[in-house]
Amino acid sequence: MDLGSFDFLKQQDLPLGSLYMIATPIGNLGDITLRALHVLNAVDGIACEDTRHSASLLQQFGIHKKCLALHEHNEVGGAQTVIQHLANNERWAYISDAGTPGVSDPGARLVYEVQKAGFRVIPVPGASAVSCAISAAGKVMMNAEGRFQFLGFWPNKTKERDALIQDICNSKKTSIFFESPHHIRETLLFLAKALESDRHIFICRELTKKFEQLVSLQVAEIAAWLETTESLKGEFVILVAPRQAKSDEAPEHATLLGWANALSPYLGSKEIAAVLSQALGLTKKEAYQIALDAKDESSEK
Repeated sequence: MDLGSFDFLKQQDLPLGSLYMIATPIGNLGDITLRALHVLNAVDGIACEDTRHSASLLQQFGIHKKCLALHEHNEVGGAQTVIQHLANNERWAYISDAGTPGVSDPGARLVYEVQKAGFRVIPVPGASAVSCAISAAGKVMMNAEGRFQFLGFWPNKTKERDALIQDICNSKKTSIFFESPHHIRETLLFLAKALESDRHIFICRELTKKFEQLVSLQVAEIAAWLETTESLKGEFVILVAPRQAKSDEAPEHATLLGWANALSPYLGSKEIAAVLSQALGLTKKEAYQIALDAKDESSEK
């Protein structure tokens, strides 16, 4: 692709001696950004999670650069090699196998080592399975107020799995995790037993690819869906809706602060505490602390 006609790409500096963390497509090659292509063409070398995998991607776009293997098993040593190149005033990029580096992919250690050595790290955003799934999730995000917790890959060890399911059960945020096709049936059946039957779940398979599948279910419907679905092949992203607050449960701190801030122009801290305590069943001590927090927040603005 000829990027020369896109003048806006030339308006951003590409500092020498910098590492560019570049997001790549998670399946559909059309999701590569113009900026990613521009930077990949401009750098002196590319560190890759898997050079064979990345070679195929780079060839698709006619990009020919020296590549360095840098994965979870050699990240510290590979980082030192990259740092040497940066010290020679070269530009280098890092790409993982798919998606945004550092999101359940190598990259964090590399960034840390490069920054510790005094060199600049520049993110080049793009595809991410997490944000892709959230954008189409609908029901499972509706009561989360836009908040979510990303849990990485579902653990295989029983102790870690049991701790994680407790976190999901109690969370007021949408929970998101990755799962492989080899374990997806077992994991979904485990969720079916552990979660409330009316909790909503969103199953994403092969995001952005030809056989992409997006399914919204209640937990009670998981077993039946597993019996009728045509395929469990491919990578999965699972979203679980937050737990619903009980009718007698006090609102979260942020909501309480909002109420206290709304009352502050008309009432003092003691009066605000009295209103919160009487209306919401908070202890006088809890309500007064909310009033003080609101006052502190207001004075900082």
